[in-house]
Amino acid sequence: MADQAMLKFVSRPQAYPAKREPELRAEDFREIAERYAPPTAEDQAGRCSQCGVPYCSVHCPLHNHIPDWLRLTAEGRLQEAYQLSNSTSTMPEICGRICPQDRLCEGNCVIEFSGHGAVTIGSVEKFITDTAWEMGWVEPVAVGPSRGQSIGIVGAGPAGLAAAEWLRNLGYDVHVYDRYDRAGGLLTYGIPGFKLEKPVVMRRVERLKEGGIVFHEGYEVGRDAKLDDLRQRHDAILIATGVYKPRAIKAPGIGSGGVVDALDYLTASNKVGFGDSVPAYDDGSLNAAGKNVVVVGGGDTAMDCVRTAIRQGAKSVKCLYRRDRANMPGSQREVANAEEEGVEFVWLSAPAAFDDRDGQVVQVRATGMRLGAPDASGRRAPETDPGNEFVLDADLVVKALGFDAEDLPTLFDAPELGVTRWGTVRVDGKSMMTSLDGVFAAGDIVRGASLVVWAIRDGRDVTDRMHAYLKAKAKAERQAA
Repeated sequence: MADQAMLKFVSRPQAYPAKREPELRAEDFREIAERYAPPTAEDQAGRCSQCGVPYCSVHCPLHNHIPDWLRLTAEGRLQEAYQLSNSTSTMPEICGRICPQDRLCEGNCVIEFSGHGAVTIGSVEKFITDTAWEMGWVEPVAVGPSRGQSIGIVGAGPAGLAAAEWLRNLGYDVHVYDRYDRAGGLLTYGIPGFKLEKPVVMRRVERLKEGGIVFHEGYEVGRDAKLDDLRQRHDAILIATGVYKPRAIKAPGIGSGGVVDALDYLTASNKVGFGDSVPAYDDGSLNAAGKNVVVVGGGDTAMDCVRTAIRQGAKSVKCLYRRDRANMPGSQREVANAEEEGVEFVWLSAPAAFDDRDGQVVQVRATGMRLGAPDASGRRAPETDPGNEFVLDADLVVKALGFDAEDLPTLFDAPELGVTRWGTVRVDGKSMMTSLDGVFAAGDIVRGASLVVWAIRDGRDVTDRMHAYLKAKAKAERQAA
């Protein structure tokens, strides 16, 4: 049976779940693709070649057991497939939705190399876990015997949530502190619903709360307590804040009204989706309806912004990016989705100035760019192309150039907290501990802006390091007594 179910990649073409028509999906914030029906998911999973060396797993930061749960899915053993998928990831259905599979697992699929089209791993992963939620297979958080030790986690994004669950499994009391009124970090407020519907995130958070993890929402370290206060309160601390400082644009007129940061714009849109009152949305400051919108940037955040503007009813949406399509950091699938929905990409271009009228932006003066010699990263560096200037109408400009670390030593009133020259928290490579005893750090605040799946991986790794530290601490305290 198993052999009959697999190795169908020659006779069975690759098929992703059908996307809704662009004009329909641009009217709402629902996810753009429906889920597979079970026979289709089983058929697509059966295309896996069951490689001796599964490059999909090798290139997955979590090293998920992808061929194994594909085989189980192909055989119709969905509950077992879910259990295996869940064994290495705390939120597989979220990774299935937002991981850039084209750069990770699917991009390294052996049958992709053979010209038959990669196995649709992300879509199958999403299908497996969504089915598990519907069927009641998702079990409560497994809480280990109490160790009498508590951990404070600063940040309720993917790294913090992943570590919270695994630390709770080990029997620790876990408290999560987050500045926002809902947990989830960028999963909740930074990623639009058309990529990740919010009930998918909230059901994960509720499961953690039901498992005894205590969330302190609307709690800002530095304002409501110093880092040292939390150190006195808990046996160990994990800093998992992510990076939230927007990268700046240096150009005349950057301070004009209508020139906004991407995260402010996306957060407002997501809050409206929750039914919250958002004055800056209602007064049009963070609302693209009826406006000519220009988004500056070429990463996934920029793609989120242009596609959000379409759904808000923008008059026009243009994306300025200083490199060409082949050299952009964002997902090519997202670019294609955006183009289908009506976004215009202006490649090899950058803003030179923002012109305003009575303090409100009215146009972007842009300059053409060209690609020069490769920089230190190996990518060809953009440089100005003289004589290639143009003007774009703009009532709303969204800056989406990525994020850097905030000044945590100052924010946390912890000047002794060591940071790198990029502002990220410095940790010991083996212990993942910061310069402060018992204070660990993981996720983007250590590695810089990165992928959700890497944050989950860091949350898993730091759990092991914190567990070792706390066991040694408890042993030392017993011996001292």
